[in-house]
Amino acid sequence: METREVNGVVLGIEAFGTDSTPPVLCLGGPTMLSWPDALCESLADRGRYVVRCDLRDAGASTRGDLEAPAYTLRDLAADAAALADTLGSGPVHLAGIGISGMVAQVAALDHPEAFAALTLIGSRPVAPGPVDEDLPDHDATAMKRLFSRPEPDWTDPAAVGEYAAEAARILGDDPEEARGRAQRIWDRTDSSDPAAHLADQVGMVFSRLDCRPRWRERLPELTLPTLIVHGRLAPFFPVGNGEALARDIRTARLLVLDDAARDIPQSAITEVAAAMAGL
Repeated sequence: METREVNGVVLGIEAFGTDSTPPVLCLGGPTMLSWPDALCESLADRGRYVVRCDLRDAGASTRGDLEAPAYTLRDLAADAAALADTLGSGPVHLAGIGISGMVAQVAALDHPEAFAALTLIGSRPVAPGPVDEDLPDHDATAMKRLFSRPEPDWTDPAAVGEYAAEAARILGDDPEEARGRAQRIWDRTDSSDPAAHLADQVGMVFSRLDCRPRWRERLPELTLPTLIVHGRLAPFFPVGNGEALARDIRTARLLVLDDAARDIPQSAITEVAAAMAGL
């Protein structure tokens, strides 16, 4: 792992493969560990130079005021374009997962010269908050269970791991994979501040960002090859959100993972990697 400075901030990154092959930039959601090692390795085996990164206020990246971030969604999009430029090989394949899928959409719209292809996994075409009438919102029953739980002691890695495992049970993901990922994220958090652990584990900073103006109406402008991946069982961003993205982006291909929820299961890694490498 290393860091790179772009736009006056430091971003944590990790690379897989060799930098002489076509690059794929994977934006963290919010940390780089949102991207499974196996997926990054599978893409590298398919001749891609995979770089996964932490967003601002996450992982090894610059941290500011976690309660009132002094940057916007469009600043994160500009970070993606600037980081892509440091890879030094022309336009890159940009990939976003969950919340970073929103960043990726805006980055591709605002900086079209920086990107050659786009992958959006488990995302939606609007910012946090009320959804458009044609988009399914979060599953109410799952959200009640998810957000009615008391927060753990964020300075206790075992408690954080159990909190993540319980969330996975609610959301239909693998609890032990979630526990292991939470432990790795906790180990990388370079602060003893509970707010920093909360930011890394849950990504709450993103909900406090200024995400205006809307970008959904601009999505038909995109002409780059695009892959939309969505779990059919996802309760957080239900599959109708991925279907809407595929309708709005005229060049998009939709890949629905029938047995997946929010996370990319190990059983789907090969299929997703092959689809991404095919762009």
